[in-house]
Amino acid sequence: MPDLHCHVLPAPLLPLVDEFYRAHRSPMRVDRRAQIWVAQRSEIVAALCLRPLAQGHWLSGLFVAPSQRRQGLARQLLGQALVQAGEPVWLFCDPELHSFYENLGFLPCTNLPTALAERLSRYRRTKNLIALYR
Repeated sequence: MPDLHCHVLPAPLLPLVDEFYRAHRSPMRVDRRAQIWVAQRSEIVAALCLRPLAQGHWLSGLFVAPSQRRQGLARQLLGQALVQAGEPVWLFCDPELHSFYENLGFLPCTNLPTALAERLSRYRRTKNLIALYR
């Protein structure tokens, strides 16, 4: 299996991540205001968005190709992205993913920056999500 490379994707290549999401029927899309991280072998196998905020970063769009799951790719990609992001980093996730993120050092968050608190409130109208930070 080719080596895995985790890195920030240059802006001209961002459409490749939208193609990656669509190819796997994921509703996720690239946030053009974010730094887009990918894990690549010969092709993109995982991606995430890290959007800068005044007080830290918001993590969204983490997705691993279904055929590549359970190999530690999300952990590797997140690990490298988080080292560069600094702290704090916030995210919203399904409660079923809480233990995954907890193992990476994320904790429940009740005091979100205003913009994220408003976004979470909107999202919770249709989804069961929890807020975490690290």
